[in-house]
Amino acid sequence: MAVLFTAAVELLLHHVYRLDPPAPNKRLDTLTSGTLGFWAIDPARGATGLERAYEIDGGSSINDPTRRNSQVDPGSAYVKASVLVPVLNEEAFLRRTVPAMQAQDLDGEIEFIFIDGQSRDGSRELLEAMARKDPRIRVIDNPAQQTAKALNLGLQASRGEYLVRMDAHTFYPNHYIAAGVERLRRGDVAWVCGAQVATGEGVWSRRVALALNHPLGTGASRRFGRGGEIPDETELDTGVFTGVWRRATVEAHGGWDDGWPVNQDSELAARVLAAGGQIVSIPALDAWYVPRNSPKALARQYLRYGFYRAKTTRRHPATMRYGHLFPPGLVVAGLAALVAPRALARPARAALLVYALALAATSAARDAPTSDKLTLPAVFATMHTAWGLGFLGGCLRFAASAGEGPTGRDRASDPGVQGRVPSVSR
Repeated sequence: MAVLFTAAVELLLHHVYRLDPPAPNKRLDTLTSGTLGFWAIDPARGATGLERAYEIDGGSSINDPTRRNSQVDPGSAYVKASVLVPVLNEEAFLRRTVPAMQAQDLDGEIEFIFIDGQSRDGSRELLEAMARKDPRIRVIDNPAQQTAKALNLGLQASRGEYLVRMDAHTFYPNHYIAAGVERLRRGDVAWVCGAQVATGEGVWSRRVALALNHPLGTGASRRFGRGGEIPDETELDTGVFTGVWRRATVEAHGGWDDGWPVNQDSELAARVLAAGGQIVSIPALDAWYVPRNSPKALARQYLRYGFYRAKTTRRHPATMRYGHLFPPGLVVAGLAALVAPRALARPARAALLVYALALAATSAARDAPTSDKLTLPAVFATMHTAWGLGFLGGCLRFAASAGEGPTGRDRASDPGVQGRVPSVSR
């Protein structure tokens, strides 16, 4: 039974790896009051939409991004910050997120390194066109199409004293880098990041954002937030979202472990914390993330999250939290309700009934359209069940290994891996 279960989960993951990320849907809602950097936020509606401050097509802008910072000379001996952005089929988002990156307001040189995983939707061509207009932009190849490998390739190609990771489908305030660098300069932390604020774009993306903006969707994780609602600095464990580091810190830890196609930041965070480093989240670095826009894409995403969280837990047992037990416990309860003897099936069914009532009550209390309230229980259940299945499959898959990087079938499906963590050099 265990072998069949593991095989089923790995078959699902195999299917996942060969599917392109879902195409982002249309554009973010236009909101008109309040500001965060150059994004407009509607305080009455919360963090549900963003507004572009300028257009990149046609070359005109309110704030010309190429004038916000001095241009990077490819032969320059010093770059203050290097921004690493893994990309795979993100054309629709890049037209809006890249200008936000270019508009970063930092006293010093910035370079933007986009690591493209052989995109087929025009992302590469769009980035190259942007690079011709802005010499701070470079585009390099990531033939492995894997995020941790992309970050290590970007690290090798970068020159900055500070490293910044940004996601291609996330909107960052224009003071993101400056605020992160300022906090690092105080010398008492190793990693600075902000909350991941979910903002919906499209019907299902909006519903997923509703789930992620509630504790039932995020558990006790401090990674998520609603954009500045927590005024103080928060110390984090391995629940992190992108961030800013001193280059020396990342190099000292060997970069990202490319045995983690997913959950690579959490794995790196575990090593940083084990070495005595401190990770903090500050409101100035809150960034707006657009969730998946279909139930199928959401299930694929959370299946992988759970699978590689199990691998992270195998290598770093101290990172395990009680909240991580809830989704796999839910899956076990579901199986017990179906196939277990009556003595076990009855309490399992009672637990599932309590769970269903909690979903219904939580969804009904959300400030959202009726159609979203009616479908929100399905969103919660998809996230919990997929994560739980992935975690259980990962526990079985990695139970016999020490979790020290890609081994066995991981290595076979991830060619080019040499050693646990690739060497990093400037």
